[in-house]
Amino acid sequence: MSAGLYDVIARRRDVRAEFTGEPLDPAVLDRLLVAAHAAPSVGHSQPWDFVLVRDPRTRDEFARHVAGEREVYADSLPADRRETLRPIKVEGIRESGLGVVVTYDPDRGGPHVLGRHAIADAGLYSTCLAIQNLWLAATAEGVGVGWVSFYREEFLRDLLGIPERVRPVAWLCLGPVSHLQEVPDLERHGWRERRPLAEAVHHESYRR
Repeated sequence: MSAGLYDVIARRRDVRAEFTGEPLDPAVLDRLLVAAHAAPSVGHSQPWDFVLVRDPRTRDEFARHVAGEREVYADSLPADRRETLRPIKVEGIRESGLGVVVTYDPDRGGPHVLGRHAIADAGLYSTCLAIQNLWLAATAEGVGVGWVSFYREEFLRDLLGIPERVRPVAWLCLGPVSHLQEVPDLERHGWRERRPLAEAVHHESYRR
């Protein structure tokens, strides 16, 4: 069982270009949401919600916004990095057929969330754990997930009628895929190399 888990972790990819456009089996979607909802959370607050977006018009509007933000980012880059970015696809909003917007509600659990008194972002971290649960479950099911990050939170909040206090943490593109890439896109396209584990491990204290 543990070998299977490690295999899923190794195969997990941020999917953009490999979506087939086929609809996701409702039973599979239910299993993925159950896995996400089973994530641990600070004070058992479960501060997440999942907005399922299938309407092509909504997805098209969001895709246009993301394309604009990609251009804003590209314009901020030096010429060589802009050229490296050019062939990199940053989203599969239209191709995936389903967007799952994961939100964080800081009011969930009331004013006295156990374990959050000293770390205000603990609830946000909990929401990210729910996303990771969904992502690993999707990989095990052969379903692709792509996290879209080229957007302004206020735009997405207005687009989906999300309350002001609630933070949209992620738009996840979700759907069947033709395959998963062996090497992550940003490595394949030369944007950034994987950092060796030895550089990330510190003993007893943080070293430079």
